[in-house]
Amino acid sequence: MAKLIYSALASADGYVEDAAGGIDWAAPDDEVHSFVNDLERPIGTYLYGRGMYETMRYWEDAHTRAGEPAVGLEYAGIWQAADKIVFSTSLAAATTGRTRIERSFDPGLVRRLKSSAAQDISVGGANLAGQALRAGLVDELHLLLVPAIVGGGKRALPDDFRADLELRDTRKFASGVVYLGYVLRAA
Repeated sequence: MAKLIYSALASADGYVEDAAGGIDWAAPDDEVHSFVNDLERPIGTYLYGRGMYETMRYWEDAHTRAGEPAVGLEYAGIWQAADKIVFSTSLAAATTGRTRIERSFDPGLVRRLKSSAAQDISVGGANLAGQALRAGLVDELHLLLVPAIVGGGKRALPDDFRADLELRDTRKFASGVVYLGYVLRAA
């Protein structure tokens, strides 16, 4: 059975976006990006909400942009090779390869994916991840905490959710980013 993994780059105070919707403070350096590439390599399917999909769509043609660093090109290949499922009521059509649209988040669909997938699945975006967490679908949590306090915005984790976590892995980077890898304990 495949695992469902929620990965997020978050500020030290727990936000994935600042109050203005900005994420520039979270841009990873090459060392962190290379680590993220290693985390993402086993992913066979990405689950996204519309907003996260539109952000990640950049990687569809990143290889055509002059000056894209090698670590970015590597990630683009990882991203392009994976399937994508976008949960959106407003997105008319997918604009990337290997992508399909689902009109609403369906925990049953995700359970079926987990039971039949040969590779792990990633849920991207705080809102969609919150729904998956509340539905008891998330197996692992990969948090990369950025040494920044943004003071408000979109929280990485939902306010109305509680879980016990087991720390499985940590790593500190030269930039001050800290990785925390957790497994969600069964209730």
